[in-house]
Amino acid sequence: MTEPTPQTRAPRRGRPGYDQETVIRRATELFNQQGYEGTSMNDLAKELGLTKSALYHHLPSKEHILGLALEEALTELTSAVERARATGTDSSAYERVRHLVQESVKVLVAHQPAVTLLLRVRGNSELELAALKRRRWIDDEVAAIVQEAIDEGSLRGDVDPALVSRLLFGMVNSLIEWHRPNGDVDAETLATAIATIAFDGLKR
Repeated sequence: MTEPTPQTRAPRRGRPGYDQETVIRRATELFNQQGYEGTSMNDLAKELGLTKSALYHHLPSKEHILGLALEEALTELTSAVERARATGTDSSAYERVRHLVQESVKVLVAHQPAVTLLLRVRGNSELELAALKRRRWIDDEVAAIVQEAIDEGSLRGDVDPALVSRLLFGMVNSLIEWHRPNGDVDAETLATAIATIAFDGLKR
């Protein structure tokens, strides 16, 4: 019987290979589907087709994965806020807060699993409490820009700036409930539509 040559021998089927970024993304998606508390490292290993030992080779714990996912979302959102604050006198406060809303939409679309997870944490651990503290900082910074826009006369002043901030970003954050990656509406169109409705309204 002739020994198969390297060209004719059937390829060996081994375990799928994943880089750390892919593992974190898949884990984040599973956390969003099942809940963080309801997902085990064994569940994730099965989802990826890995053994638990192979998964631990990538990442040491479930909490470590959670921390990396939350950091992804918080870093992107914080950077958007810091850019809006840093422009200073280069643009009006109205332009900065409107642009920040648009940028936040783009961050959510580009990092939807991580942002979704961030919006669902409830402070059940020190890690989650720290993430909530950083979210409050973002809220406070946005409210400060809104107040500047009120002070310059660009926005109406009869609504509390903190409430305006929550309402604006409530609209942005609602995207996690219905927006689907690679859907019919791209990030730029979404960002423009939300900013238009928020700042210009629907009245003709």
